[in-house]
Amino acid sequence: MSYPVVEAGKVVSLSYVLRNERDQIVEYSDVPIAYVHGAGSDLFPEIERAVEGCGVGDKITVSLSPEQAFGARNPELAFSDDVENVPPELRRLGTQLEAQNAKGETLTFVVTHMEGGRLTVDANHPLAGQRVTFAVTVCEIRDATPEELRSGRPDASLSPPLQ
Repeated sequence: MSYPVVEAGKVVSLSYVLRNERDQIVEYSDVPIAYVHGAGSDLFPEIERAVEGCGVGDKITVSLSPEQAFGARNPELAFSDDVENVPPELRRLGTQLEAQNAKGETLTFVVTHMEGGRLTVDANHPLAGQRVTFAVTVCEIRDATPEELRSGRPDASLSPPLQ
């Protein structure tokens, strides 16, 4: 009896743990996420390549450089100002605000630091500039339907119910 393996044209479900360069867990998904393998998903290409040929239950670890993952840190995307120049509703760590740059692109800034009467907002991804590691488990593999192959997206109604 042959077992399915991850290859193009398969819907693959993965769970994962994401660790930063200090080996701290920054994100995890124990509820599997599905994608159509080889269809240009939002999955990091290095992870998709690493699970190629794996079977259900296989576990892999993939380390990504900043350039492969969330990009280099851009110091021009962080700004500090005196707290009194900032509206009161933005004077809390973690508060988010949207602003447009000169190109008309919308950026999301997060209040990341408050000290000595100064407040810092940053639009860099929190993991920008860091090497990250994904520990990935293959949870399910099935043939993609013709519609899933056309759209490049898995049909959520075809996933098994959570147990």
